[in-house]
Parts: sequence; C-alpha cells; structure tokens
Amino acid sequence: MNHRVSDLIIRIKNACLSKRREVILDDLKINKSICKVLIKEGFLESIEGVVRDEKKVLLAKIRYDKRVPVLNDVMVVSKPSLRVYATSDEIPEFQKRGRITLILSTNEGIMTGKDSMKKKIGGEVLFKIW
Repeated sequence: MNHRVSDLIIRIKNACLSKRREVILDDLKINKSICKVLIKEGFLESIEGVVRDEKKVLLAKIRYDKRVPVLNDVMVVSKPSLRVYATSDEIPEFQKRGRITLILSTNEGIMTGKDSMKKKIGGEVLFKIW
C-alpha cells in the first residue's frame, strides 16, 4: 500500500460494487477526515472505530438509496508519482459536471471543492467522486 488515499477510496468503491453494507478501513487520521467529508456529502452513513484481531480499524457504513449505492464511481487525481494542485480559481475546471464532488487536501484540512471555493483556498486535488 503506497498511497493511503487511493487505498481508502478504492476499498469503498469495491464495497459499493459488491453491494456490501460495511467496509473495513485502516485507522488513520487522514482516513477519518476523508470519511467525515464523505458523510457530510452523503456517500457514507457513519464511521466508527473498532478493534478487530487486536488491531484498530475503522468500520464505515455505505449509504444506499433503494438498494442502490449512492456512490457511483470515483477517480483518483493525485498519485504518488504525480501530485495535482489547484487554486480556488482552478477548481471549477475540475468540477465540469454538476454532480461531481471534488475532495481536496488544504492547509485547513480535507474539504470539498465547494467549501474551498467559498473560503478562497486551494490545495492538492485528491479525488473526484460521483
């Protein structure tokens, strides 16, 4: 596991594709903050820290709407080999369609593209989710 953000989001995506209600994630500070943003945006129901096999993990519950997962697809933008940064003026270019939610890592924490445009701050574009 080289890139923790990619691992987190691909685990959630694979759990949605296999129609699972819950997914087990690593208990990391960045994973908690990304999951809190995904809960606020309506892609996850809740997260909780549990101990499994004497190891701390996060148990995330995926949100469903009439037996269909709310999360349709995800695209990882920043990778370890190529980091992508955007200013607050460049964020609308990444959010071309209205239903795409952009997740950024800024100096004020993990937030969506809308929030970073309101606060007029940029950062590293982690992934797009819809």
